[in-house]
Amino acid sequence: MGTSERLIETTQELLWERGYAGTSPKAIQQRSGVGQGSMYHHFSGKSDLAAAALSRSAEDLKALVEQQLSGPGTAYQRIEAYLLRDRDVLRGCRIGRMAQDSEVIAEPQLRRPVEETFDWLRGRLAELVAEGQAAGEFATGPDPAEVATAIAAVVQGGYVLARAADSPEPFRQAVRGALALLRAH
Repeated sequence: MGTSERLIETTQELLWERGYAGTSPKAIQQRSGVGQGSMYHHFSGKSDLAAAALSRSAEDLKALVEQQLSGPGTAYQRIEAYLLRDRDVLRGCRIGRMAQDSEVIAEPQLRRPVEETFDWLRGRLAELVAEGQAAGEFATGPDPAEVATAIAAVVQGGYVLARAADSPEPFRQAVRGALALLRAH
């Protein structure tokens, strides 16, 4: 793995663990084993490196989610696969945690991959909800975009509830509840 890759992967992990403010250049250098000169050779500073790490995290998440959403089965089964996939619930979402970081939200370069990821996710889920409505799986009354936003909110809110309880059970309850609502229609 090259120096740039080590820096990006290390920064991805540190952002997930500590947030932007808690991720210092020194911590990145220590964990990655990369010196200051090499770090600044590849990236202009912490913000530039964090933007690359957030973009990579966003790409990784989209690829993982797309596996479930474009897999085999009905629209319901694909949404179910997304909601039930194996997650490190107590660590939360790499992207969702960044949406709660005031420094990330204040900086357009850092906020962009967060915003674009959630826009993509809601759009992709809305496509599946519309598909399910057309196939008679889901009620046709609710707006697919609103249902998709609710599904995304279940996942992100489930992470928050699980972390607050120090237990994955609130996340699981939120997912089971969302699936029950989808099945009910």
